[in-house]
Amino acid sequence: MTANTPAAVTSIDAETLRTWMKDPDDLIIIDVRFAAEFEAMHIRGSYNVPLPLLSEHTDELAERLGKRVVLVCQSGTRAEQARTRLGGAGIGSAHVLTGGVPAFASAGGDVVRGQKRWDLERQVRMVAGSAVVLGLAGGRLVSPKLRMLAGGIGAGLTFSAATNSCAMGAALAKMPWNKTASEPTRESAIQSLPKVRPTQDGPAAS
Repeated sequence: MTANTPAAVTSIDAETLRTWMKDPDDLIIIDVRFAAEFEAMHIRGSYNVPLPLLSEHTDELAERLGKRVVLVCQSGTRAEQARTRLGGAGIGSAHVLTGGVPAFASAGGDVVRGQKRWDLERQVRMVAGSAVVLGLAGGRLVSPKLRMLAGGIGAGLTFSAATNSCAMGAALAKMPWNKTASEPTRESAIQSLPKVRPTQDGPAAS
């Protein structure tokens, strides 16, 4: 066994990404948030491939990626899930943007802003918190059985943390206020990506 083998770098900060964007050859930035979040604010030049779509067509997406792939979302959680899936398809060099799109914007990065919306993670916190408060209050004022609502939410959040998933977020994403006029599809999102993956052992684009 080789000692002191350096761990693969799987995340980059906003300043590093800004530097990479000055030499954009073979760089692809993939935003795995839902379309409404992407529409509200996204990194200029990034491609919107929501996590469910990426998960369904991982192999096809992997065929279009080059050596420099950066995955972004709101905080990094969904981007890390995307990185894991792409790793299973042979893309081991994908990076996750630390702090997500908000961190990039705060660092002075070039972003495109649209209609202001609550991001999905904020919506999850609001719904979960409200349900817990209602469950506790209802359990005291109406029926003790309503306290089970708070317990159910707590169990759901624990499961989400353990599995690095969020069923509530997936459900909220389907709500009308989280839809846009043109939702990404396989054709509009994945097949529109440029094929920039270099040949094996070939020189990187300069």
